[in-house]
Amino acid sequence: MKSEIIFERRNTVVVLYVRLDNLYAFKDFQLSMTYPKKIVRSSIQNEHLEGRENFRYKKVNIIMGANASGKTTFGRALMGIFNFLDKKNPTFITEAVHDRTKESSFTLDLASKSNNLYRIVGTISPKPDGEYDIEDIELAIRKEAIRAKDSYESCVKRLEESPYTPCDHYIQELDRLENGLTWFFEYPKDGDRTLRLPVNDKKFPLVLEKILKALDPSIQKVEESQDADNAFVIRLQNESVILQDGMSFNTDRLSSGTKSGVEIAVIASALLQGHNGFYYCDEKFSYVHSDVEKAVLAVMVSSIQPNEQLFFTTHNTDILDINLPKHSFTFLRKDVNDLEHPISCINAAMLLKRSDDSLKNAVENDLFSSAPAVDIIYELTDLTDSQS
Repeated sequence: MKSEIIFERRNTVVVLYVRLDNLYAFKDFQLSMTYPKKIVRSSIQNEHLEGRENFRYKKVNIIMGANASGKTTFGRALMGIFNFLDKKNPTFITEAVHDRTKESSFTLDLASKSNNLYRIVGTISPKPDGEYDIEDIELAIRKEAIRAKDSYESCVKRLEESPYTPCDHYIQELDRLENGLTWFFEYPKDGDRTLRLPVNDKKFPLVLEKILKALDPSIQKVEESQDADNAFVIRLQNESVILQDGMSFNTDRLSSGTKSGVEIAVIASALLQGHNGFYYCDEKFSYVHSDVEKAVLAVMVSSIQPNEQLFFTTHNTDILDINLPKHSFTFLRKDVNDLEHPISCINAAMLLKRSDDSLKNAVENDLFSSAPAVDIIYELTDLTDSQS
């Protein structure tokens, strides 16, 4: 059965706090998406839950770091948890267990459009031999209504103090979570690509056309196909390329950047129209010019609607030039010698307290200890010296 992206406006979800332990390479990894104080003259307006001005959360989360620092894996961990909550299949989380001889766990604080705060705590028992069973999964879901004057901190305090009775089974526990929470993940694809295009989305062809034209001036027009369902035709100067949902996307007629542009257009169109609420856009611009990446991100940021949230991972330091609050930037760093916390993160606002602090200067001076180890590369010059 071919995959489809059918957009319908349902309940949005905002991620407020994540803790991962023994999932992928994460050990006691914690990331907060809230901030305590209102920012004066912020470039992002109304960065709080709609109707709850004290309940502040980061609408835009730019995640940066060296290769293999956990940017993509963090998104995959979130996606696995979301799919587990939606489909009730524990495989989505058990396949992420790093050391099967130890307990694994996750904690997720979410806010829903209906103004409920959920704390979801999942625990996976050790299973060194054999496959995980449903009995190996424990789940606790606590819920607290977000009041009009609540902050995240005050609501969490009330949630932690309220009585809680666990269910006997994790599937029963999942029934406590309201239905219809939506999200959108887009990742770079290795090898052969299978297209996943939106269905019944009338604005997508225009979004696709504008992004592809910016990437390839030889593209003249993009239009819906009259001969195939859920398909689009890219008109170039001397030929045409057919894009069809569910079909392989391995044409050599388009550059790598233009192919990435198709996938970028899918998530950009969804965000422009507010189809999902939560968006994770991971490393989609590796083959795309920096100016195009900055322009697309700027459009995405300006299009975020109330109670929505964007995660955007990148290596491009030119993104630091975009006028965003410092708390929008989080840097991941990996230290294999730190057995307790091999992957950690630091938010830019934690170190840059003054309004005139330069984020780009801080990154260029590696204030966040997230730069790649290029000194190892320069050591290769010793090979030349030893041969001369």
